[in-house]
Amino acid sequence: MAGDMRIVMIGQEAFGGKVLEALTEQGENVIGAFVPPDREGRPMDPLKVAAQERGIPVLQFRRMRAQEAIDAFKALKADLGVMAFVTDIVPDDILEAPTRGTIQYHPSLLPKHRGPSSINWPIIQGESETGLTIFWPDKGLDTGPVLLQKTIEIGPDDTLGSVYFDKLFPMGVAALAEAVGMVSGGNAPKLEQDESNATYEGWCRAADVSIDWSSPASEIYNLIRGSDPSPGATTTINGESIQFFRTSIRPGDSGKQPGEVIEVADDGFSVASQGGALFVQRVQPAGSGKVMAPEWIQAVGLKAGARFGT
Repeated sequence: MAGDMRIVMIGQEAFGGKVLEALTEQGENVIGAFVPPDREGRPMDPLKVAAQERGIPVLQFRRMRAQEAIDAFKALKADLGVMAFVTDIVPDDILEAPTRGTIQYHPSLLPKHRGPSSINWPIIQGESETGLTIFWPDKGLDTGPVLLQKTIEIGPDDTLGSVYFDKLFPMGVAALAEAVGMVSGGNAPKLEQDESNATYEGWCRAADVSIDWSSPASEIYNLIRGSDPSPGATTTINGESIQFFRTSIRPGDSGKQPGEVIEVADDGFSVASQGGALFVQRVQPAGSGKVMAPEWIQAVGLKAGARFGT
């Protein structure tokens, strides 16, 4: 029954806050929330805000591996730990402390795409679906038994932003609440992951999404949308670095050299690549914020015939 279990959350950001809201609306008994320390000059973390609004104690430690954090967690005598967007390493002493264990959200279909940038990589690799997993974390990285999974389509125009905010964020909140209900009802499975299908990728950083103009247009397009809004696919022009966002693909060979600007339009510019062209509408020049392409076009006087990758 909802409300019988003593639940302790570990998490942060908007996702953590929404999960706490969903659990309390479901009638669950959340007795504590572990949140990273406040950062000077930054708004209060949404999970902390949600907990304080509901009178739930907030505990903040720089490292969950610190003995004081472990002691504080154990003192709460939790029945279930719920991890919602955790970037710190949580030690076994905490994972194993709750009487019914700990569950965690991961935004991929485990065992595929273990690791910290698991939303970027399926898009970059041109996959047509991904999903989310609620699992029981163990000593490995994203290797514990699976409780439940949900699959989503990656549409041809989806970006990192649309896959996360429109799909995996709301579905993940609902899935964690569903999983807590399953644990409460005593019908939460522990399905071992199939290691023969396991993949792992590290952080998706700027160096990983540098555009190779000799690649097919479809690969470059996937690279751009899989890193939009972050970290942004990078190229150069006249020795200056620039990142591309909000890009569409236009099939058909233009006959121009890959990386060459085919046309400059009112709302963006078109760049030739193998087997198609890329129409770019938002950019981030080096040392600047993101701007709509026409603003940058005007600032640098971009003309057809200019070359990226130079």
